[in-house]
Amino acid sequence: MDLFEYQARDMFAAHDVPVLPGGVAETPEQAEAIAREIGGTVVVKAQVKTGGRGKAGGVKLAETVEDAKARAQDILGLDIKGHITHRVLVAQASDIAAEYYFSYLLDRSNRTFLAMASVEGGMEIEEIAVSKPEALARIPIDATVGVDAAKAAEIVDAANFPADVRDQVIAIAVQLWDVFAKEDATLVEVNPLAKDPSGKVLALDGKVTLDENAGFRHPEHEALEDAASADPLEAAAKAKGLNYVKLEGEVGIIGNGAGLVMSTLDVVAYAGEEFGGVRPANFLDIGGGASAQVMADGLGIILGDPAVKSVFVNVFGGITACDAVADGIVSALAMLGDDATKPLVVRLDGNNVDEGRRILAEAAHPLVTVVDTMDGAARRAAELASA
Repeated sequence: MDLFEYQARDMFAAHDVPVLPGGVAETPEQAEAIAREIGGTVVVKAQVKTGGRGKAGGVKLAETVEDAKARAQDILGLDIKGHITHRVLVAQASDIAAEYYFSYLLDRSNRTFLAMASVEGGMEIEEIAVSKPEALARIPIDATVGVDAAKAAEIVDAANFPADVRDQVIAIAVQLWDVFAKEDATLVEVNPLAKDPSGKVLALDGKVTLDENAGFRHPEHEALEDAASADPLEAAAKAKGLNYVKLEGEVGIIGNGAGLVMSTLDVVAYAGEEFGGVRPANFLDIGGGASAQVMADGLGIILGDPAVKSVFVNVFGGITACDAVADGIVSALAMLGDDATKPLVVRLDGNNVDEGRRILAEAAHPLVTVVDTMDGAARRAAELASA
C-alpha cells in the first residue's frame, strides 16, 4: 500500500524523523486555518500518488493565509496524470541550502534490504542512477541486524555526505530504519532530505510503501487506505479475503495458485489475439481451498464486472481435489442463481480430475463448458468473450 505524502510525513514524525509543521486539508477553508496556525510562508502540495506534481501546478507557495486558501482552491480538483486531487498538504516552507536523497527498500532481485543515498537529491533517483551512478551509494542491509549508528555511518560515508551534516544524517538514517522495520515497509524514501540555511537537516518529502502481507500486525494501517479511489471490485474482493486485481479485459479469470493464474493470463492473452485482441479481465487466485462459498464469492466479484463477457475457471487439483472444486462450482452457480448470466469455461486437472469432470457433466449447467486442456479452454473463453 502506497501512502500519500502527508501520511508518510505523519509516520516520519511518529518515529522522530525531523519534519516541518503541517497538516492536510480537503477544503480551501481548512488550508487557510492550517496556514494561520503555522504562520509565515507555507507550501501547498497536491496529495496524489504520482510524480510530476510541481510541473502540473500541484505545488505552490503561499505567503499569506489568504494566498494559502487561494492556492488550495487552485489545486483541489486538479487532474495530475489521471489522479484527481482531493487533499492538499499545507506545510511550513523552508529555504534550501542543499538537497540530498535517502531511502531503504526491499531488493527483490538480491533477496535483501538495500539502503540508497546520494548528496545529489531533489531530482528523480532514476536519473541519478543513469547519469551519475557513482553518485548513488547502494549498501545492502542484513535484515537480522538492521541499521544501528555504525551501519548508518557506513551508508552516510559511502554517499560522501558533507562533514557539517554527517551526524544529523546518521541519526536520521537510524530513525528512517525504525520506520522501515517497525511499520513493515518495503520502501521508505526521502527526496529531498534537505539542509536549511541554518544547517538543520529535514525530511521535506517522503514516500512510504507498506507491506500489506504484514497488515495483521498493524490494524492501525487500515485507516491509511485510500478507500475513495479504490476500485470497487477490488474493495469488494478484499472484504471477502480474495486475492483479486482488476485488469482491462473481457475474460474473467479464476485459478488456484498465483503461478497458475499468471500462466492463465498469458494463455488467454495469446488466444485472444485470434479474436480481435480479447484480454484477461482480472487476476483472481482462490488459493488452495475452492469451497462453494469461495467459488461463489469469486464468481460474484467477476460477474459484477460489466466488462467481463466470459469466465475461465482454471484449477489444478492438489490438496483440494477436482471433485471438491466441481462441487464448489455447481453449488456456487446455484447460490448465485439469476446473477450468474455469463458463460463459464472450466478446465480441471490433477487430483480426482475424472470425478470432477463427471460431476460437472451430470450437473449439465447451461452456462458451463468443460474443456480438457488449458490452451483449448483459453481459446474457447476468448471466443465466447468476442461473440
